[in-house]
Amino acid sequence: MGRSYVITGGAGFIGSNLVHSILEAEADAAVTVLDRLTYAGNRENLASFDGDPRMTFLEGDVCDLSLVREVLSSAEPDVIFHLAAESHVDRSIDGPGAFVRTNVEGTYAMLEATRAFLTERPREGFRFVHVSTDEVFGSLGPTGAFGPASPYAPRSPYAASKAAADHLVRAWLHTFGVPTIVTNCSNNYGPRQYPEKLLPLMILQAVEGKPLPVYGDGGHVRDWLHVDDHCAGLRLVSERGVPGETYLFGGHGERTNLELVRAVCAILDARLPSARPRSGLITFVADRPGHDRRYAIDASQTERALGWRPRIGLDEGLARTVDWYLENRAWSDRIAYRRERLGLGGSTR
Repeated sequence: MGRSYVITGGAGFIGSNLVHSILEAEADAAVTVLDRLTYAGNRENLASFDGDPRMTFLEGDVCDLSLVREVLSSAEPDVIFHLAAESHVDRSIDGPGAFVRTNVEGTYAMLEATRAFLTERPREGFRFVHVSTDEVFGSLGPTGAFGPASPYAPRSPYAASKAAADHLVRAWLHTFGVPTIVTNCSNNYGPRQYPEKLLPLMILQAVEGKPLPVYGDGGHVRDWLHVDDHCAGLRLVSERGVPGETYLFGGHGERTNLELVRAVCAILDARLPSARPRSGLITFVADRPGHDRRYAIDASQTERALGWRPRIGLDEGLARTVDWYLENRAWSDRIAYRRERLGLGGSTR
């Protein structure tokens, strides 16, 4: 028999790609997905596995401790990937309460349910993998990169809620012996990403000839990691990761937001020629409050420990991502997202 996995948030962007990664590589795996199907959770992301006995989908809330305990008791997982989270900085500015509830209280419920499960049914090699973000470390200057020992300095409600969750995960290891691992990743991109995030938003807006809103001066720098590379790394963590360790995943793909949007425009101009370059659609808009200037990941420790490296370069990954959204317009058309501007709740501009 293969390994049994529980994946929270498994109908979301990274979660659904992780389900695909596992089931496409492990013929005898069993995956139980727990997802509340909020605005960013999409059952269609898992449609290719409907009827597959290896996948069980459960609609439910990670904050519901009794439900989570039932899920673990039924699935008997060897690995829990905890990805369920509110993750959009702009939304956290407008409504931070939902982030505290899901990201902090939900992580607490998952940890407590896991502790009870392992007390009742100890499992050799069990891992609780908590998937976090580089945003917990704050903002970098023009040089340097975040590493496993970087101090926490979150600057948005989203980042603060994820930082709190990271601390809980480590505390449950040291206090209660739950074999937990924390991973922090840079900006993910790829198929099935909810279109409020930068890349899918720019792709869909550009295809339709609509303005491409770029915050501030467009000089904010992010390190971009293709979601397939991230999922490959998470699977390695579940196999080889050491409880108590932190593993960072980066894509070696730093770009300013403006550079990234211009690259998307160039790909679309080649795929769907138009009368004018789509870069002319770029519109600079008021920056979000407290917008971190730069993130970068030093993944060398992870690369040494796990033998992992990102395989999809940013140029290739962008082209593949644009092509996916062009080929799956029906997917995005069915998403009820108006592409409105969020994240001005704290702004005085």
